[in-house]
Amino acid sequence: MAEGPPGFPHDEMRPGAAVDGGAVPALDDAAARERVARVDALLQDLESAIGAVPVDTAIELAGALLDLYGEGLARIVGHIAERDHDGELARVLASDELVSHLLLLHGLHPVPLETRVREALAEVRPYLESHGGDVELLDIDDGVVRLAMRGSCDGCASSTMTLKLAIEEAIQRAAPDVEEIVAEGAVEAAPPAPGLLQIELSDGLRAGPPQADGAWTAAGELPEVRDGEPVVMDVAGAPLLFVALDGGRYAYRPGCPSCGASLAGAALAGAELRCAGCGTRYDVRHAGRGLDASEHHLEPVPLLVGADGVARVALGATA
Repeated sequence: MAEGPPGFPHDEMRPGAAVDGGAVPALDDAAARERVARVDALLQDLESAIGAVPVDTAIELAGALLDLYGEGLARIVGHIAERDHDGELARVLASDELVSHLLLLHGLHPVPLETRVREALAEVRPYLESHGGDVELLDIDDGVVRLAMRGSCDGCASSTMTLKLAIEEAIQRAAPDVEEIVAEGAVEAAPPAPGLLQIELSDGLRAGPPQADGAWTAAGELPEVRDGEPVVMDVAGAPLLFVALDGGRYAYRPGCPSCGASLAGAALAGAELRCAGCGTRYDVRHAGRGLDASEHHLEPVPLLVGADGVARVALGATA
């Protein structure tokens, strides 16, 4: 599938055109005036209603308002498209979360779905690589995203749920209009069962990040986390070890699996983290794998850094 830079299509952006799979509302001025008059009449009916508002009237009003605002947004987008030759205004609108969701609701988002999914996968790829894996976008068809998982986690405690959470959360934030995610391949070190691993977005995920075990919790921009300086910080009452390495950030449970001491005073040399208490070494870049004894490995906590610079961790996930 062809990709292009963010921007509203100039030639196609007109009443009745399709944008990123959605139809742009098409009303002439006379029809728009009639719609405004109908909304005004419905509002008067609600104001004069005694007791409960008729359900049919409320539903009709909500639909009329949605159509009216959709038509207004379509016209605004059309005017922008005629003047936004470098796509800068489109990028600004797409970066605003609220505006982005409104544009999606009316099929007017300026950034193609494939581009948004690819950007989401690029965001989550460092975390997947820390578990010895990678992900490739195979296809997007009718709202279904097909992925291929590459590699496996060698000797770490990675689980399907951990990587599933990371992929779903990243794609959901960038492309809430995705209906389903299907991933081919294994995401654990154990030999995979034949067939497809299907990742289905739950209703909770479509409404936002999951709120049960594995929920994503904002940890802030983490200005205290600098290259070469491991630091233990509390996030929602849970202590976590944060490590910055080569532009990436990693999070782990802070206890040393070998001696049980806190890793707050651990030393970092390259990707090698050494416990100050017992000297046991761990590979930060590869999911905390033990370098001295394979049975000792750190417990990774999924961490994603969004486009807004805010880090989010899945405190309840089993990594």
